[in-house]
Amino acid sequence: MIVRRTVRWLDDRLGATTFTRQALTKVFPDHWTFMLGELALYCFVVLVATGTFLAFFFVPSPNEVVYRGSYQPLHGVEVSEAFASVMRISFDVRAGLVIRQAHHWAALVFLAAIVAHLSRLFFTGAFRRPRELNWIIGVTLLLLALFNGFSGYSLPDDLLSGTGLRIAYSIVLSIPLVGTWLAFLVFGGEFPAPDILSRLLVLHIYLVPLAMAGLITAHLAIVWRQKHTQFPGPGRTETNVVGSVLWPTYAARSIGLLFAIGALVAAMGGLLQINPIWIYGPFIPEAVSSPAQPDWYVGWLEGGLRIFPAWEVELFGFRIPNPFFPGVLLPAVTFALLYAWPFLEARFTGDRAEHHLLDRPRDRPLRTAIGVGVLTFYSVLLLAGSNDIIARFLGVPVTGVTAVLRALVFALPVVTALAAHRVMRALRDTEARGILDLPTGRRERPVAS
Repeated sequence: MIVRRTVRWLDDRLGATTFTRQALTKVFPDHWTFMLGELALYCFVVLVATGTFLAFFFVPSPNEVVYRGSYQPLHGVEVSEAFASVMRISFDVRAGLVIRQAHHWAALVFLAAIVAHLSRLFFTGAFRRPRELNWIIGVTLLLLALFNGFSGYSLPDDLLSGTGLRIAYSIVLSIPLVGTWLAFLVFGGEFPAPDILSRLLVLHIYLVPLAMAGLITAHLAIVWRQKHTQFPGPGRTETNVVGSVLWPTYAARSIGLLFAIGALVAAMGGLLQINPIWIYGPFIPEAVSSPAQPDWYVGWLEGGLRIFPAWEVELFGFRIPNPFFPGVLLPAVTFALLYAWPFLEARFTGDRAEHHLLDRPRDRPLRTAIGVGVLTFYSVLLLAGSNDIIARFLGVPVTGVTAVLRALVFALPVVTALAAHRVMRALRDTEARGILDLPTGRRERPVAS
């Protein structure tokens, strides 16, 4: 009785019943691509849960200790406390290896889901007015996720991650005028600096996740306020949403996705080995692991560094080092164009109207062609990040592989963009259901009677 009176008292003053009723009857589109954003959200939940577990055992210290753990091949070897703590997680903490590998797999899927979600928004025009702000939030989330993935990848202080940090240090140093000061500020001294692991840990488990959580909350609030977009179809207009109500249909589907993602990532953590630092060994400044490749989400940066020619530019008396162009300028241009795209398209098309119905890729052949070409460009760079592994697999010199990739990085995006434009125009003009339904242009010969 007291509980009922308390609830009624709160409802009388807050109007919670009305809000709850409206919330539970909110309609969500049924198309499967709308679940990509939730896939990223639930990967973030898994990352927070597994990362919290790992934080109890990780020691972000570069101080040297003698390894005395369960992994006998490294027994008696001098390693950093950070490396030793990750080895302890992997071999001595109950379920530690499963949780650590699940955390790593969840990070890979998380970045893939964000990229897929942003691609869906791009190809369907879901970034147009009034959703430019949510596009900017999504791009910022991608940027933060890239940084947090790299920072987490660098924490174990093994040979592979240490090499990645050395590359990052060189990239920061290559920035004209402020590179030296910025490298000292970020790393805390000349590489290998003693403070970098503790600084990365604070960023990785506190600052960046909190920023991402705030952006995700803002993103969801804006989606809730502006309502969902939807594909054109019977009964669908700019002013309504056709689909499933939040409760119970959509909620059951969304919760099912959460458990499916958790189960899949846990299975991957238990069955698929990833980042076996005991094979790489502890980081030694004068050693470099090869053949080696980073996680896929920074592979395009690695690829740019590997295939960029050995050019340096002198400007106003300052020499711009080689790593600056693929390591700083390329990502800066990439994200600047991503942030500006909604406004660039509105400027060049003159379309500043509100849109709640999505485009099909065939409806905008030029936009689709640009998107396909850009994705091809970064896919070739991603492939270039493994040029040493490709060369070893094919049994050819790595210089030959690099030369081919240098040609492909410019030629292949043009080819795929032109092909995509032609196919999209054909689909739009013929209203064919799919590529296989396009007319071939062959005329049937009449059969003689």
